[in-house]
Amino acid sequence: MNAPHRSGTSQIARVGPTRVLGRNRIWIFDLDNTLYPAECNLFAQVDQRMGEFIANHLGVPFEYARHLQKSYYRQFGTTLAGLMRVHKMLPEPFLDYVHDIDLSVVPEAPALRTAIDRLPGRKLIFTNGSRAHAERVAAKLGVLDLFEGISDIASCGYEPKPAAAAFDAMIRHHGVAAIEAAMFEDMPQNLEVPHKLGMSTVLVHSTYVDHPIQRSMRNWTALPEHVHHFTDDLTGFLEAITMDDEMLDSTARG
Repeated sequence: MNAPHRSGTSQIARVGPTRVLGRNRIWIFDLDNTLYPAECNLFAQVDQRMGEFIANHLGVPFEYARHLQKSYYRQFGTTLAGLMRVHKMLPEPFLDYVHDIDLSVVPEAPALRTAIDRLPGRKLIFTNGSRAHAERVAAKLGVLDLFEGISDIASCGYEPKPAAAAFDAMIRHHGVAAIEAAMFEDMPQNLEVPHKLGMSTVLVHSTYVDHPIQRSMRNWTALPEHVHHFTDDLTGFLEAITMDDEMLDSTARG
């Protein structure tokens, strides 16, 4: 493990980027609780609507639907994956329903836009949600036009992260050279495969807790080997990458 510095606000302080990250030319971002702050709590709306959809679709009480929802999430990686495998459910109606949410809590992010725009090379969104949801959220943030493509759950054959098959599908579809890529995620288990593939990995701290690993992170005193960088400020982290890169270029020009 790499031992990060401590801070007074968390056991693992923000670990700044190195110039090695500045050499990446493919930047891959998770969507939810990564591109926008977890404090927006969009998932509270999605979470409620998932329970409603399951209850209506299976004709079960809401409380039991919620039990299935969480059980499938833990067992299969996403609730949708469990519903498809166990109940042979078609995914499109589910995705349309659960992502029909109010985005007024998502702020425009001009500083984030500038930071992403200044990154050298290609930018992609890679999400376990739907393409429509990713487009709506990225548009609300004001960054949609900066991304050349979106890998959603459908384009990955409904194989969710952290499955290796999901990353394989994304890489094939977008022609990604893993060694040139950096992956930004709020879920540490979703960075294990990118690490093995040779990508740089960045864990964006999320305040949302819906998985045992997020609770266990509270006891971390060092970063796991597959997490190369850690930040609670995505915009500042990206700004530092381009600043370091520009300083390196300036020094080289001498």
